[in-house]
Amino acid sequence: MSQRLPSLSQLRAFAAVAEHLHFRDAAAAIGTSQPALSGAVAALEEALGVVLVERTTRKVLLTPAGERVAVRARAVLGAVGDLLEEAEAARAPFTGVLRLGVIPTVAPYLLPTVLRLVHDTYPELDLQVHEEQTSSLLDGLAAGRLDLLLLAVPLGVASVAELPLFDEDFVLVTPRDHWLAGRMDIPREALRQLDLLLLEEGHCLRDQALDVCREAGRTEGATATTTAAGLSTLVQLVAGGLGVTLLPRTAVPVETGRSADLATGFFAHPAPSRRIALAMRAGTARAEEFETFASALRGALKPLPVRFPR
Repeated sequence: MSQRLPSLSQLRAFAAVAEHLHFRDAAAAIGTSQPALSGAVAALEEALGVVLVERTTRKVLLTPAGERVAVRARAVLGAVGDLLEEAEAARAPFTGVLRLGVIPTVAPYLLPTVLRLVHDTYPELDLQVHEEQTSSLLDGLAAGRLDLLLLAVPLGVASVAELPLFDEDFVLVTPRDHWLAGRMDIPREALRQLDLLLLEEGHCLRDQALDVCREAGRTEGATATTTAAGLSTLVQLVAGGLGVTLLPRTAVPVETGRSADLATGFFAHPAPSRRIALAMRAGTARAEEFETFASALRGALKPLPVRFPR
């Protein structure tokens, strides 16, 4: 018996059912009606000559054949996505949609430069920005929901290629009357006993700050008990006298300019720092386009108080 070739819409419908195990949720995920989704799955079963899904009144289960076909369906759909991306990249770089993911401790301070660069240099590029924490951004990149990330590295993910942009020092933000306010040669060891305020868990800047503290010899028991969801809140807590915090240098003008009760202090050389980079899927068809974009962005970021890797 000859089998009919399944269509992409049938594979897409079945992959959605395999992911959600719920027809209504699967239909919503791919923007179709539930009857159309059920019809597509039934047509795929007929085309392949196997039962893929067990339908009960309460839930949906995949048959053993369905489990195997689901793996193949996802691979086929991924390959088709790569083909379309390849064609789009070959047709015209810097046109169409670019879905850029940015971490919250970078977005407010670098996005104005990024947006100006795109507006002035790549007017045909439809830039869509998504601000999320690092783990969510990496998931979005792997799933194809995002094309390019702007975040702190290293990531240590084999499937992700990094395009370094710059290094920036951390600055100590203190109340105006603090004994370290205005110092230009703060030793890292000073961090051992300070009341340090940190971002809540999930922010890579929190992890970087804790790494700096460990390098300075700060014990785990001295970890801050007060945390905040964003840098603006952290700085307000410092202004209120609850402690001190570490800010990346690009954030200092924006965050400390809001209060006269704040001061900054700079660490002795070599100061603790972080590296900011663009990240893309390894092997992406748009690699050359993204490398060109990274080079242009480095040029646009030169007025900032940062260092560019050699």
